[in-house]
Amino acid sequence: MNPTDMSEKGLETLIVNSLINDAGYVPGDPKDYDREHAVDLAKLMEFAKVTQPKAFEALSLGEDTPKRTKFLHRLQGEIARRGVIDVLRLGVNDGHIKLELFYGTPSEQNPKAQELYKQNIFSVTRQLQYSMDNTKLALDMAIFINGLPVITFELKNKITKQTVEDAVQQYKCDRDSRELLFQFGRCAVHFAVDDHEVRMCTHLKDKASWFLPFNKGYNDGAGNPPNPNGIATDYLWKETLQKDSLTNILENYAQIVEKKDEKTGRKKHEQIFPRYHQLDVVRKLLASAPVDGVGKRYLIQHSAGSGKSNSISWLAHQFVGLEKDGKALFDTIIVVTDRRVLDKQLRDNIKRFAQVSSIVGAVTEGSQQLRSFLEQGKKVIITTVQKFPFVLDQIGDHHRNSKFAIIIDEAHSSQGGRTASKMNMVLAESTAQYGEPEPEEDIEDAINKIMTSRKMLSNASYFAFTATPKNKTLEIFGEPYSEGDTVKHRPFHAYTMKQAIQEGFILDVLQNYTPVDSYYRLIKSVENDPEFDTRRARKKLRRYVESHNYAIRQKAEIMIDHF
Repeated sequence: MNPTDMSEKGLETLIVNSLINDAGYVPGDPKDYDREHAVDLAKLMEFAKVTQPKAFEALSLGEDTPKRTKFLHRLQGEIARRGVIDVLRLGVNDGHIKLELFYGTPSEQNPKAQELYKQNIFSVTRQLQYSMDNTKLALDMAIFINGLPVITFELKNKITKQTVEDAVQQYKCDRDSRELLFQFGRCAVHFAVDDHEVRMCTHLKDKASWFLPFNKGYNDGAGNPPNPNGIATDYLWKETLQKDSLTNILENYAQIVEKKDEKTGRKKHEQIFPRYHQLDVVRKLLASAPVDGVGKRYLIQHSAGSGKSNSISWLAHQFVGLEKDGKALFDTIIVVTDRRVLDKQLRDNIKRFAQVSSIVGAVTEGSQQLRSFLEQGKKVIITTVQKFPFVLDQIGDHHRNSKFAIIIDEAHSSQGGRTASKMNMVLAESTAQYGEPEPEEDIEDAINKIMTSRKMLSNASYFAFTATPKNKTLEIFGEPYSEGDTVKHRPFHAYTMKQAIQEGFILDVLQNYTPVDSYYRLIKSVENDPEFDTRRARKKLRRYVESHNYAIRQKAEIMIDHF
């Protein structure tokens, strides 16, 4: 940015110049924007003419005719129905003519696809006058692919006393969500940006618009680290919006999903765009897995509010196509989860992301079904923690020549309770093999016990997602590093509770929390009893006292009175 130009326009110029000079975008002209159909007509025509001359002729796209208007109406309707992401992926049919609107990531072995990919036109338009009613209303910036709008921006600069929050307010108060460009599914995402922070929204609803942070995180908390070479938010245009990166997001992450309210049966549509830490962890794992080879363990410490279910779905779906030296890195991806609700959510998510849902199998019946999925060669198998020992037996004994990615969705200790006790019953059946389950063992302990009680399988890589890992979990799945003479372990990737709290995804319950000490008066009936195991007795007594109905009722009353 020009040191003297600290305005919003300065930030706009900086981003546009970077996208054009370094990322291979072309400048768009606001005059080419067709407000009635929300497309950059010139870029759409240019792309169609160069890549599909026959369709270009057949649809009379070269001149303003009723035929062209009919096609633009058709395109407009398809985007309204399916959303721009799907239209870019699958193109549009008009009668018997199909028009491709985007060429995706080419494989290395396909020179023709590489040529077509290069024909995509990524353009950036400044001061886009988008409104049908008021031609003076203009957006700071918009990105188009082959003439279709995919991203809008409102930019602010702290030096002019305006921040990302002002950009958010501008979207909420000054940008009418009924305008064609701002309607649901018309763009993949809307970014509010200043020189310190980025926020994003996938569905503008005026004052009800919900903006999520798209920040790297700093010092384990919210925000972005200082950038010695420029602006703290330049990762947005220097990394995320690079052509290959944006293409990859549109192909593998962003999409519209249908969600059904179980109570009312009503269906609603939601548009998903990855947050920074989700994109970062999946991309880093996809890059590390082929280099590390099969047989490694990874710990992903992602707090509640991190969107773990989507991260796991994106990872599982992209592991399917991951290759090393021209061969599939993993034959099967097994997702282990302990939450019934999430199990369904995960199942639905993975099926949505996997273009072919028949490659996904969810174990709903028992071990026999799991065995048959493994034999059928299902690419993604979703199963519960209870089946985990069986999974390890099967892939260690009968599928030694196949390679597996095991993604473990570990609940945190707080989710113990009933699932944990069920898990203990399952574990108790194989006590001889795994040792006696501790009375206060939770899912995380159970998984750790199973992992340590068995030899590490060399034909499987493990990816454990957990919110607050215990030391044992860090030891088993974390990356070792030396600090002085001691060996410690750290997660492969972290989105901390501190960051989730600062970003407003979870409330800090400790903020207004006063601990109260508990005292028990215990009578020891036999003096100097050597059999008396203090640690174990204390655990049991504490459990008895604290789970006693009367004690719980008294505590609850005190807490409610206090609040």
